[in-house]
Amino acid sequence: MRVFDGLGEVPAGFGPSAVSIGKFDGVHLGHRSVIARLEAIAAAEGLERVAVTFDRNPLALLRPEICPEQLVSTRQKLELLAATGLDATLLLRFDRALADVPAEEFVERVLLDALDAKAVLVGEDFRFGARGAGDVRLLERMGAERGFAVEVIAEVRPGDERRVSSTWIRELLGAGEVRRAGELLGHTPTVTGLVVHGAKRGRELGFPTANLSPDSEGLIPADGVYAGWLTDAGTRYPAAISVGNNPTFEGVPQRQVEAYVLDRELDLYDRVVDIEFVERIRGMVAFEGVPRLIEQMHADVDAARAILSPEG
Repeated sequence: MRVFDGLGEVPAGFGPSAVSIGKFDGVHLGHRSVIARLEAIAAAEGLERVAVTFDRNPLALLRPEICPEQLVSTRQKLELLAATGLDATLLLRFDRALADVPAEEFVERVLLDALDAKAVLVGEDFRFGARGAGDVRLLERMGAERGFAVEVIAEVRPGDERRVSSTWIRELLGAGEVRRAGELLGHTPTVTGLVVHGAKRGRELGFPTANLSPDSEGLIPADGVYAGWLTDAGTRYPAAISVGNNPTFEGVPQRQVEAYVLDRELDLYDRVVDIEFVERIRGMVAFEGVPRLIEQMHADVDAARAILSPEG
């Protein structure tokens, strides 16, 4: 997938294309439904398959006091979009200049001049342009005038539940329900970060862990212990993962993500790894003494091994 970092990187003569526009936070099942339809239209009409997205949630600029934490970083989002099979993603910097572009001008500059859009796919509540003045009706009117089709994609609702959304997934992760969050995402919730030196308490207890830098990418789920995977340089290892500040010990200054790779010891310091959260084993609790903690850690490792086994 080609990534155009701003309108200036789109080559002259690009297109014609089928385009979807959105935040694509998490690239969840709702987004994937739109992309699947986009791909079908593009294949039938010989169009480039393109997503238009932003380098941040627009609320980070417009209403920072209510802007939610992102499910994924921009880098993670681009990787997830690439995995869907898109031909290109146009990444727009959402700054004041872009926020002030009138809706009609956005269509002209982005969809028509840059991407030569022949089909535009959006959700039912899509808004765009300065002060959110643009909507589906405006898109349809301009499409009729300028020669592109507009298709509104229905919300994805698993069973009789609420619609799939980044908000719902964020709530699930906040409750530690990573398996359900993964089902709605269409991929396992993942945090990426640099392995740094910690207090080495895990090693002293017989469970050496890879500790992620606080500057990790991806939304960290609720405190607790999880079964999951650690991936280093393309190799995936089963792991028991701890999230929290370990209330059994005093002086742990901040929330940490630590992964104990099952049945092997790896030197991962200063390496960037992915940690996937498959299922929560338990919440974070304080234990009365180190022996009780070690006993529980053995139980956690057994539980993680059972969950991650082919039969788990």
